[in-house]
Amino acid sequence: MTFKTTLLATAFAVLPALASAHMVIEDAYARAASPVARSGGTFLTLFNHSDQDDVLIGVTSTAAERLELHTHIQEDSGIMRMVEVEEGFPVAAGERIHLVRGGMHVMMLGLTEPLVQGEEIEITFTFEHADPVTQTIIIDNERQPDAGGHGDHGDHDEMEMEMEGGDHSDHDADS
Repeated sequence: MTFKTTLLATAFAVLPALASAHMVIEDAYARAASPVARSGGTFLTLFNHSDQDDVLIGVTSTAAERLELHTHIQEDSGIMRMVEVEEGFPVAAGERIHLVRGGMHVMMLGLTEPLVQGEEIEITFTFEHADPVTQTIIIDNERQPDAGGHGDHGDHDEMEMEMEGGDHSDHDADS
């Protein structure tokens, strides 16, 4: 094989990866409140590296039975409540959104194994337009809310958290 043929073959092998790199996951980590937790949270920055607005519409992983997109809302009474965001998280073209503790985040329900400090899990993010992105994410149960660019959006030990609908007694992550 000539140098030119090798170069062309390499370019064609790399092009599909570059074409699907419109959504970039940055500074991602997952955590659970304790080793026996049945739920956990995933936090990250999502960068839409394209010229088209998009929406994060779903998340899957073998690390949990179910993953949901969540946020917190404040009711008129002042109580913060965690709710599923079924319509997804919009990500404008060329912009970043931050999935943080106390704000938008990925909730992992029914963990299949404990989230052990330093280990990794794979999560696949699905978008309205961009190709799905599978990301290896570090488990960091020790990270503080303001570390790594993920600001503190409320102290969950001091907030009364209620889940919308159903029995969600397994929501013990510090999400």
